[in-house]
Amino acid sequence: MTISTFRKFGMVLAVLMSTTAANAQSGPPGAMGAMPPVDLQVGVVEMARQAVPRVVTSPGRAVAFQEVGLRPRVGGVIEDILYTPGQMLEVGDPLFRIDDAAYLAAAATARANAATAEAKLTLMQAAYDRAQQLEGRGSSTAEVEAALANLEEAEATLDAARAALDYAQTELSWTTLTSPIKGRAGVSTVSVGDLVTAGQADALTTIIRFDPIYVDMMEASARILSIRSSLTDGTLEQNDTLQATLTLENGEVYRGNGQLVTPGNTVSTSTGTVTIRFQFDNPQHVILPGMFVRGDVAVGTVQAYLVPQRAATRGASGELTAYILAEDGTAQQVTLQDDGSYENAWIVRDGLKDGDKLIVDGLSALRPGQAVTPVAAVIDQDGIARDANAPATGE
Repeated sequence: MTISTFRKFGMVLAVLMSTTAANAQSGPPGAMGAMPPVDLQVGVVEMARQAVPRVVTSPGRAVAFQEVGLRPRVGGVIEDILYTPGQMLEVGDPLFRIDDAAYLAAAATARANAATAEAKLTLMQAAYDRAQQLEGRGSSTAEVEAALANLEEAEATLDAARAALDYAQTELSWTTLTSPIKGRAGVSTVSVGDLVTAGQADALTTIIRFDPIYVDMMEASARILSIRSSLTDGTLEQNDTLQATLTLENGEVYRGNGQLVTPGNTVSTSTGTVTIRFQFDNPQHVILPGMFVRGDVAVGTVQAYLVPQRAATRGASGELTAYILAEDGTAQQVTLQDDGSYENAWIVRDGLKDGDKLIVDGLSALRPGQAVTPVAAVIDQDGIARDANAPATGE
């Protein structure tokens, strides 16, 4: 490079350096050309203590309101099957017919024995009346007593014969098996021509009543003790009646409330839970016995704050934290004491006070002590924060 060329390069470099220095000096003092800091815009909701339903969620299993395994009370050959599997039955609807020839004969024999005993009783009654009239004039006292004994024996014989007839007729009626409950019958386990015996182990079919239906919910005994403690110290106000709602296996919320049947009497030694039974109307047979469900039981109300779950974070230690707007316009992180959840919010009893502005939106880039610009927000039914001044959907 020649000396003249070097001089020209130096002059250009000097001009560039002076221009850069002038631009740096024209910016805000101390910024050295950097962009000025901008406050983060966040959505806030004003907190107010309110009555919050205390809802306990427990797993449950549906149990039939009534379930009968139908078994024969007399033995014989199945002569006819009188129902269609799956059909709805009323009490007394016929299901099976057993060959009744032997039972018809037994009933006829018992009827004849009863008629014979009745005729004998009439004869013994006449003999006793005659002996009694002739007592002292042709009949001795011993003969009267003997006639009385024969009369009483005839009465006893007639009673036994009538009882045997009743039982024979009852056995005859048992040859037609009827439904003892209102419900739906399953598939028959026997066919026409099969031999069955009285009181056999295998049921001919099973009949289940689906409406209403029971739901057994398993609740930890420790939580039951905690609820009782809350009732005792007054932090929980108990509802007049306990009602439950169900969520089915597919996530669908079942329409209808259950009524408490029994609170349970024992604690399982293997699971540490108490079985609490509720009864639900089930007219469409949506809930089937054996189905697993999730039950939500409203046990009472507590005075607390509802903090949207999206606005709070739970750390590794289990602490629940959230941000509120401080008086100096910065974000302040607070630790909350929660007591379960309600819908899409945490139930918070400590860590907030009335009038606190909870930051519910713009949390992804938020840091403790950061200056923020608050914007009033509302929480929709899905727990999502929206601008309070924005028009409603569909307007």
